[in-house]
Amino acid sequence: MTRSAAGVMNAVLHDPEKPVPPSGPAWGAIISLSLGTFGLVTAEFLPVSLLTPLAHDLGISEGAAGQAMTATATVGAISAPTVAIITKRLDRRTVMWTMTLLLILSDVLAAGAWSLAVLLTARVVLGIALGGFWSMSAALAMRLVPSHLLPRAMSIILTGVSVATVCAAPIGAYVGDIWGWRSAFMLAAAGGVATLLVQLITIPRLPPIGVTSVRSLLDVAKIPMVKVALFVILLVASGHFAGITYIRAFLEKIPALDVETISLVLFAFGIGGFLGNLAGGLLAEYSLKAVAALAPLLIGIAAVSLLTAGASAFASGIAVGAWGFAFGAVPVGLQTWMVRRAVPEQAESAGVLMVIAFQVAIAAGAIFGGLLVENAGITSAIGYSAVATFVAALIVLLLGPKRET
Repeated sequence: MTRSAAGVMNAVLHDPEKPVPPSGPAWGAIISLSLGTFGLVTAEFLPVSLLTPLAHDLGISEGAAGQAMTATATVGAISAPTVAIITKRLDRRTVMWTMTLLLILSDVLAAGAWSLAVLLTARVVLGIALGGFWSMSAALAMRLVPSHLLPRAMSIILTGVSVATVCAAPIGAYVGDIWGWRSAFMLAAAGGVATLLVQLITIPRLPPIGVTSVRSLLDVAKIPMVKVALFVILLVASGHFAGITYIRAFLEKIPALDVETISLVLFAFGIGGFLGNLAGGLLAEYSLKAVAALAPLLIGIAAVSLLTAGASAFASGIAVGAWGFAFGAVPVGLQTWMVRRAVPEQAESAGVLMVIAFQVAIAAGAIFGGLLVENAGITSAIGYSAVATFVAALIVLLLGPKRET
């Protein structure tokens, strides 16, 4: 049974040494968290658009430079539970400020990197910030707004992801081409400083109301609905990344699109993700089950469309755009589902489990998709995406969250 943010605050009012945030929705703080997601995702994906000049300047192969992405994802999965446990006695706003400081440090280190070791160090620092931030963002949103507004708050926070997905690569490439790849990271660092200033002003005191530990993680993982949600996350995220990782190769071979057209299709994917995020937040306020089920169902339909009509450039473009729209709604539904299944004191533990599940699914999906592509062709990876997401949608429809009163 969930409680509103006001109810959560009342649980700690008995301790006069622990001030609580205002009882009304703290939208300024929510927006500052959205800025944080934008900065983190921008920093995470900048190497994608800067890989060639970055590798050339550091005197390393593009493959070696690409390991910077792997390092961030791996450390992110490890840091999610670690940061939550280490900082369990600290005010949560202090922790979020620290994650933003780590983001800034990572960008500065990357901008000044003179070797692969320094670049990897920067990416490890970013991974710590990513894991710590994502493990707590939903729990903080739950404390900053009333329960019925949680989907809207999560949608706003995740808008930063959608905007960064659309903008990071093209802006990074443009800035890097004009002023050099290091300037793109410095620009990201400046954005991080602006984000920190907004967070310093807007995030109220948020004393810890639940202690995250290995035991609490295990306790939350035993909740039946959380088990279902984690399994759905594994299916949806692995299915998504198994297919989308190789979508460019698919577009090059099946509809045989040129580079310019592929760029437009991928841009449509990003725009779709942005719109899907907003739509998911609005729909989740009325039916959380609808968002959690329809998003993977639409991904499955898009994957089947690529398999059956992918030879058509128009059909492929529509399918990829629909795929982006669907996946944009996924985090809103699943994060809201996870934190609502746990009592407020367990919300951070639920967030940690979700981050771990997503990171494991991302890695598993990319690896499994690669094996399928190597042994059975690109269409087999798209086929797995369809199967995994259809199964996830069916599980949500049968076992998913009930409408809350």
